[in-house]
Amino acid sequence: MNDVLADAKAHMQKAIEAARREFGGIRTGRANASLLERVMVDYYGVQTPVTQVASVTVPDARLIVIQPWDKGLVREIERAIQKSELGLTPANDGTVIRLPIPSLTGERRRELVKVAHKQAEEARVAVRNIRREYKERLERLEKKGELSEDAAHRAVDELQKLTDHFIKEVDALLAAKEAEITEV
Repeated sequence: MNDVLADAKAHMQKAIEAARREFGGIRTGRANASLLERVMVDYYGVQTPVTQVASVTVPDARLIVIQPWDKGLVREIERAIQKSELGLTPANDGTVIRLPIPSLTGERRRELVKVAHKQAEEARVAVRNIRREYKERLERLEKKGELSEDAAHRAVDELQKLTDHFIKEVDALLAAKEAEITEV
């Protein structure tokens, strides 16, 4: 029973980490290197994240500087950023790419808040799916006689407490991201 609960907790924690990464990819009015984690560049025929082929720095709140380790990638990185859905325009001087982060309009902020809500709901659904899967696993153990009825009920209650805890964590992540997006 404890193994099942520990396994469920580990899976729920991974769902939260995935949500945290997704929230990191939502652009706010502030420069953040994690914006580029999902931007892929063609690096000698292999799709590779920009962060793995270049040094990414944030010298101030409104600028990201990308310095490729291979100077031949400057054009590729620039194209990848333009194709991405970040809505940013890179400035290239031949060796370094500067990515100015413009202030967000009120309408764009509302759109980004909707995106954050959608991602939070996907994280909640993932946590609930994990709960359902492990609840079924506990019920199977009870039917096989490997777990008493009382122990199974206690385990299901613990599983629900875990689920509630991780749902609250998703809500806290959403609230923080929403505050970050709407901050002017």
